Amino acid sequence: MKRMRTWAVVGIIGFSGLSFPARAADEQRKADEWMQQLLKRYPEADANKDGVLGRDELDAVRKKVAAASKAPKPTFADVKYGPHERNVLDFWKAESATPTPLVVYIHGGGFVAGDKSSIGGPLVNRAMELGMSVAAIHYRFVDGKEVIFPAPQRDGARAIQFLRSKAADWNIDPRKVAAFGGSAGAGMSMWLGYHDDLADPSSPDPVARQSTRICAIGSMGGQISYDPVWIKEHVGGRAWEHPSILKVYGLRTTDEALKPTPEMQKLYDEASAVTHLTKDDPPIFMIFSEPDIEPPPDSKPGQFIHHPRFAKALMPKLDALGIEYVYRHTADPTGRGDLQAEMLEFFKKQFDKVGRD
Repeated sequence: MKRMRTWAVVGIIGFSGLSFPARAADEQRKADEWMQQLLKRYPEADANKDGVLGRDELDAVRKKVAAASKAPKPTFADVKYGPHERNVLDFWKAESATPTPLVVYIHGGGFVAGDKSSIGGPLVNRAMELGMSVAAIHYRFVDGKEVIFPAPQRDGARAIQFLRSKAADWNIDPRKVAAFGGSAGAGMSMWLGYHDDLADPSSPDPVARQSTRICAIGSMGGQISYDPVWIKEHVGGRAWEHPSILKVYGLRTTDEALKPTPEMQKLYDEASAVTHLTKDDPPIFMIFSEPDIEPPPDSKPGQFIHHPRFAKALMPKLDALGIEYVYRHTADPTGRGDLQAEMLEFFKKQFDKVGRD
């Protein structure tokens, strides 16, 4: 059986190492480091305990990772929470004799794309191991005409209300709800966390009477503001020229975007999470992976829309209000899996506080 040491190098660089020994040595070192990482994470894969992985052992690891990357079948799939065709959600019910906390995933996609199925299987499985039920939602995409901000955010709020209305049936503790997502989903999660409660106690609709407040937020590359003027000033470069910026507000030109009318400025403020921040808002776990650099003036439109400067603008405000937060930055996307596990532990910490404060 060929061992991982030889096979991995050939797989990475073909036969170029025969002609370029220095490059081969570097690739060999990378292959050895990769193998050690695999062995550390999956020690059981080394069936014969010789400290290296052969083809069969590596194939077994790949199959295990592939199986874990798929989310298990939801307890309930495509459940309607509102009138629009995209007002649907999936729900995974954690086994528990007592009501469980709930973690709600909101997908990204610039408010024009994305799918709830992008929730990672490892995250769902880990959350349920921790005794948390999980939901993943769809929401309306903006079209620049009939559907603009804050329609997606309002859908997120409606989903939270609907899930709370199912607390008794689905064994959810309505006091313990967190929301997280990446990019647009992160922005929506922050909006839910910082916005005033949208519950309408006098509504004839029992769902609308439920609270929209949450007790923890998870943000992966999230934007605290969707005000293009704010983004241009605080992030720089051409991040503010993201293709979705005009569409989410129904604008036609960048000149309109940078010179908002008073009415448009009110919409900017309503749609941006940071403008709603108050001292009674929940803690947040933030993950960023874009380089923490000065965006160059010749960057592409929309580039650096996940810049760590969004977090760095938020953290002083959180400090001033005494709101707990965790900030993690990695330029290596492969590190996100462990950070998401850390985020779930952060949620658990916040859930455990409920009822004690």
